[in-house]
Amino acid sequence: MENGKVVIKVENLAKTYEDTVAVDNISFEVGEGEIFGLLGPNGAGKTTTLEIIETLRQPSSGKIEVDGLDIVHHSWEIKSRIGVQLQEAGFYPDLTLVELLKMFGGLYQVRVNPIAVLRRFSLEEKKKSFWQKLSGGQKQRFSIATTLIHDPKIIFLDEPTTGLDPQARVNLWDEIRKMHKEGRTIVLTTHYMQEAEELCDRVAVMDQGKIIKIGTPHDLIEELLASGFKRDQEVKKATLEDVFLHLTGRHLREESPS
Repeated sequence: MENGKVVIKVENLAKTYEDTVAVDNISFEVGEGEIFGLLGPNGAGKTTTLEIIETLRQPSSGKIEVDGLDIVHHSWEIKSRIGVQLQEAGFYPDLTLVELLKMFGGLYQVRVNPIAVLRRFSLEEKKKSFWQKLSGGQKQRFSIATTLIHDPKIIFLDEPTTGLDPQARVNLWDEIRKMHKEGRTIVLTTHYMQEAEELCDRVAVMDQGKIIKIGTPHDLIEELLASGFKRDQEVKKATLEDVFLHLTGRHLREESPS
């Protein structure tokens, strides 16, 4: 935590659906200016946890505060302070990207320069396009662009680079770093361990609804090594992804939509 201030506090959070326990009595804190990752396999409870903090779902039990406000009693005020990466269902299919950005500006009652927003995310040439006509990488970039409309203090990203090619993934990592440098707190979910190691100040490892371990990526790796862990084969100094990026370049490719 950069300055010791806690902006998200989760205490004994649980969420059940009939006989299914999605989140099982978890607690953690996120500091102001931190990039905090929730890691885990599919079905670990990451997205449910995020949606409860975002005030999109009600907890079964427990207490959560966002920027000092209780999510149950101050949900609308919290919504004005956070940015949430929307998935496909969040965008009207008959509006262009410029029209969508203006619509979001109206919802948040802020003035928006759509072209400037699109330019920041290398989408200016797509200003008259519809969201469903974008490629996977373009959709993710636009989705993240919408989180900045009202200049939120806290941003939530749910598996932001899933399905992206290496260039698009690296570009999105750079955009996340830029948002972080602007002083924002970022909470993201991912099951890409390299992504967490590249971006996160701290991570919480989840499985079966529980948090197993919390720490910095470096400390968690060092703890594992101290336990006597050794890989079955020598760790290579480069990966196949490094080879791919070296041969094809790190610059963003504007792929055609599938």
